[in-house]
Amino acid sequence: MNPLLSLLLVLLSVPSGQAPAAETPDLLIGYNEHRTNLPGGRQANVSTTRAMLVRADGTGRRAVAGEFVNEPGVWTQFAGWSPDGKQAVVLRAWESVENARWEEQHKSFRFTPEGWLIDAFLLEVATGKAENVTAVERVSFYNTGLFFWPNDPAKLGFTALIGGASKPFRMDRDGRNKTDLTKNSKGFAYGFSSSPDGSRISYHENYQVYLANADGSGRQHVKTGHPFVFVPAWSPDGRWLLFVSGEHYNCHPHLVRADGTGLRKLADRGGYRGVTDFLDVPDYHGGSSDVPVWSADGQSVFYTAKVGNNIELFRVPLDGPSERLTTSSDGTSHYHPKPSPDGQSLVYGSKRNGVRNLYVMRLSDRKEHPLTAVPAGHAAMHAHWQPLAPQR
Repeated sequence: MNPLLSLLLVLLSVPSGQAPAAETPDLLIGYNEHRTNLPGGRQANVSTTRAMLVRADGTGRRAVAGEFVNEPGVWTQFAGWSPDGKQAVVLRAWESVENARWEEQHKSFRFTPEGWLIDAFLLEVATGKAENVTAVERVSFYNTGLFFWPNDPAKLGFTALIGGASKPFRMDRDGRNKTDLTKNSKGFAYGFSSSPDGSRISYHENYQVYLANADGSGRQHVKTGHPFVFVPAWSPDGRWLLFVSGEHYNCHPHLVRADGTGLRKLADRGGYRGVTDFLDVPDYHGGSSDVPVWSADGQSVFYTAKVGNNIELFRVPLDGPSERLTTSSDGTSHYHPKPSPDGQSLVYGSKRNGVRNLYVMRLSDRKEHPLTAVPAGHAAMHAHWQPLAPQR
């Protein structure tokens, strides 16, 4: 079957199976769908990725930003929300056939202006109006990680590839006045975010975590003694920083206070490598990072860990033992948990019988319902809850 026709059939399908759990939050969930088994390697499948929206009860599933896919080699990715839930962050990505062929042959990425173009758009969900803020006063051909700066509606953060190094940037809401926050560093920075009050930032650079002021000054290395420290995330109250730390493919959830002190290991992933395979063909990059996330109230952390042949979901409070949330049939793998804004539900991916779909669990009784029902050869991943509407 033609891949585009197959994808269209997937977009028109309706989730089936269990009835939705009661009291599901009346919110949208953004996520991505892609093919997993097309011949041609990684890029042949990645380039089928489409940004999607669905209601939390599994209804109203639809593709967004379809007009972005207007030439060969282009795909879209759902990447986040505005604080009021009215705008989505959607990436438009393109890679040339020639560059993809080189990467597949050499089993490595090659980022060049001739071979790549990734921009981050703000998309109004109600109207479909899109704004390419990373193209304004452009600093890079490869722009990802766009987020709304907490406590400052006039600013945005994003990550740009400059001279072969990934660097955290801050810019005005209209895309102007882009500022490199690590000007004196030539390291490769990723996992960039701001503290909830907007006054501090964190990121990992060359697999070490750093803290700094919002303007990039006062940079501080969070010393763990480990060679691999990855994707720091601020607690909702800004008091703690969560990340994985250890050896590559043998790292575990750790915490430090916001000032970089009080390092402690929070949980063990039981031999889990910390990446989930998202293709059914050989992938030279090895999969998608699967990292722990904060609960909505900041009092616990959700993470995945190996149990026998499975990857199961766990929750660990900051001051207590871990609690296992799933007990699955042999060979099941869970990935990318995300709590709902009200803290009552959890969305996550699960590979069952060889197919990767999204599910929602009501945490009070662990009742689960399917969010997507893509068939074999397809995957649903990277879910993002729509924020709750601000109280008036």
